[in-house]
Amino acid sequence: MKKNVSLLLLTLCLLTATSVQGQLRIWNLSSLEKAKQNSSASTKWVVRNADVELTKTLVTVMDKKMTPVSGDKHDYISMGKYWWPNPNTADGLPYIRKDGVSNPEIDQYDRGSLGDMAKGVTNLSLAYYLTSNEKYARKAVENLRIWFINKDTRMNPNMNFGQTIPGHFNGKGRGEGMIDTYSFVEMLESMELLKKSTLFTPDDQKAIKAWFASFLEWMQTSDVANQEFEAKNNHGTAFDVQMVRYAIYVGKEDVALRFINEFPARRMFKQIEPNGAQPLELARTKAFGYSVFNITHFLDMCMIAKSYHIDLYGAKSADDRCIEKAIDFLVPFAVKPLSEFPYQQIVDWDKVIKDFWRVLYRANQFKPNPNYLKLYELHQKPSDYSIYDIIY
Repeated sequence: MKKNVSLLLLTLCLLTATSVQGQLRIWNLSSLEKAKQNSSASTKWVVRNADVELTKTLVTVMDKKMTPVSGDKHDYISMGKYWWPNPNTADGLPYIRKDGVSNPEIDQYDRGSLGDMAKGVTNLSLAYYLTSNEKYARKAVENLRIWFINKDTRMNPNMNFGQTIPGHFNGKGRGEGMIDTYSFVEMLESMELLKKSTLFTPDDQKAIKAWFASFLEWMQTSDVANQEFEAKNNHGTAFDVQMVRYAIYVGKEDVALRFINEFPARRMFKQIEPNGAQPLELARTKAFGYSVFNITHFLDMCMIAKSYHIDLYGAKSADDRCIEKAIDFLVPFAVKPLSEFPYQQIVDWDKVIKDFWRVLYRANQFKPNPNYLKLYELHQKPSDYSIYDIIY
């Protein structure tokens, strides 16, 4: 009898794990389980961050001082981060662009609040999964209800006023604003872990799914969203990843598969040169950072495609354009000082190099590459904790 009970429990655990992995499209369940069993330094780091989240009060779209031209504070609004007051006009309008130089005025809008909410839910959900402590689930669900469900505080499911520019477009947003919601992709992954908690009720899940169904509809029909769909650089890549992840979440896998199958020809091969350069990213004042940023979006899409047994990482054009070439193009520069980088990287050199080592680790999981792994292990410091150590 004991043997039968043990076998049943094992079977149920395996079925649960299979179910969770079936819903995770970017994160690695075996890595999560390993972190849960071993309680590594990174695991403790995630829990410490979640403990901080427990003490925070969520800032909502209703808390901003300004109101979008729609007259509805529930509408999200952000400002283009590289736009500054015009020194040649009395009122500073229209704003002018300084690529790579962030204007602190962006903190007065909703971008930081949205990012904090999504990051908080992600941390709390991870901590819940790793510790089974319901206090983390409770706070995560509370934040989700505030942002997506409660009628007094919820965000409207659109980005009509994302990355506005004072003095331009009559207060309306731009397609570039869609990049602001990329943190929802990681948040949706974490929410799959949150489903283990009874505190995350079926009604909660139904309401949030309805929100994302409306958001997906907006992405498919809005002129603002279409600008991002037509974007030729990392913005277009990020748009596709979001479209696919949200489509999967709301059960429109036909939409997801269409974008996945079109991705190599429509995105990758047009953005990567045969030698691996990404010209539109290298033209920026943060060339290395944006090149890495775009590759991380490529890899996110590769992981989603892998769940459908589609190999995007191995996809190559007739003239040899592929993700691996894009990575290899950056490797020689990553092991040299900034002074030897032949493009611009006006800030954050050390940070983007760290981000690149993690790209190598992820890439090695698609196609084993001893050089990638060696470089990652050589340069990744034990104190460089991040959720990437757990989710990949």
